[in-house]
Amino acid sequence: MQTNKELDFQTKKISKLVWDYALPGIVGTVVTALYNVIGRIFIGQGVGALAISGLAITFPVMNLTSSLGMLVGAGAAARISISLGKRDKQTSEKILGNSLLLTVILNTIFITLFIIYLDPILRAFGASDLTLPYARDYLQIVLLGNVFVSLCYNFNAMMRSSGYPKKAMITMLIGAIFSVILTPIFLYGFDLGIKGVAWATVISMFIGMLFVMHHFLQESSLIRLRWRNIRLDKKIIGSIVSIGMSPFSMQVAASGVAVLMNTSLLRYGGDLAVGAYGIINTVLMLFLMVIMGLNQGTQPIIGYNYGAGNLKRVRETLFYSLKVASLITIAGFLVSVFFPGLFAAAFTTDSELLDITERGIRIAVAALPLVGFQIVSSSFFQSIGFAAKSIIQSLSRQLIFLVPGIMLFPRLWGLDGLWIALPVSDTLAALLSLYLLMIQLRHLKRMEADATERKTAGDGSNLTDFM
Repeated sequence: MQTNKELDFQTKKISKLVWDYALPGIVGTVVTALYNVIGRIFIGQGVGALAISGLAITFPVMNLTSSLGMLVGAGAAARISISLGKRDKQTSEKILGNSLLLTVILNTIFITLFIIYLDPILRAFGASDLTLPYARDYLQIVLLGNVFVSLCYNFNAMMRSSGYPKKAMITMLIGAIFSVILTPIFLYGFDLGIKGVAWATVISMFIGMLFVMHHFLQESSLIRLRWRNIRLDKKIIGSIVSIGMSPFSMQVAASGVAVLMNTSLLRYGGDLAVGAYGIINTVLMLFLMVIMGLNQGTQPIIGYNYGAGNLKRVRETLFYSLKVASLITIAGFLVSVFFPGLFAAAFTTDSELLDITERGIRIAVAALPLVGFQIVSSSFFQSIGFAAKSIIQSLSRQLIFLVPGIMLFPRLWGLDGLWIALPVSDTLAALLSLYLLMIQLRHLKRMEADATERKTAGDGSNLTDFM
């Protein structure tokens, strides 16, 4: 028997269904971004410009920790949506249990290695004698609590994909609210400096994790976390990783590129240029997290309908999300180009850092209107299980087109060349996504036409038989 949530996936108007699922995702991701932004503002204003630069050095490590969450969480969420579309709740619950154990194992290995070799890693990532103490103090605490962050992220994604977007949003809001409250208390009240911001982050995510895990232990949940499913199944793990590899690759690539960017910035602009990049990344994150939230909402809709064979609704959801994403990135471009000083001044009062940041923002966002299209396209392929195409798109923007620019352009234009590399990569990646998406849409139309012919012929075939 179908639940109301499953009927909504099949019959509700796409624009309303997208916002029913995307709005909680957008609110959740934006709030998450905002409490990260607020933490960085507190660090910049309360500790100093070098602390901002030290925090920027940690971005590659944080991207790597996020990649573990995305490897499991994004892959599991997509597989759960597809399984529910096929009315297979038993497999969905197996995915849930496997995800829990896999997350704990991966985090244990990762955290152990990074804690042991933290200082050499930070040096390799671009830390100087001035910024290393800040980066070390922050990461020593955040890494120890990373398993809570990953579990919170992963199970939040699976909560959305199983039909509870509003509840998923609330759990993210809970963590964000605690972070906003605890950060100034630990930073100023306890005078812990950058360590206080780290403690506030870990405690907040632990609280958020408790709420999201509790959901899957309740009988009212569409799928439940059951003890018998908390074991590694090669087939289940393979299905999770095959889809999760795309966002994982994107985050790993982002880490590698951030290391290259940090070391290049240190060479061509010094510690403050590294800090400027940290601020620019944070500003871009504000806009792109809205797109990520949109994707979180559309992923279960696309995945369910693809699994159920409703390809018309798959296309409608894709086109609607592309339109919304483009409007968001165009708005972000206009605000960033005309008011870059507003963003920079929120993080620092250092005049030199302000000047570097404002110029960098204007150049870096030149192709931002195209980025929404590229991110939605990559997410679409992930949602329907085409991992390879999603990975190619993810890596194109973060690695394939960006690295040559970082290595070549500063030799021609100095520090500006590093900023120029960003929009050049965005443009080329968007063109690649357009090409791949056009091919896939033609394929979907052929699948739908074939299914219609078989149905007309009366052979009883279902579209899902050919996926």
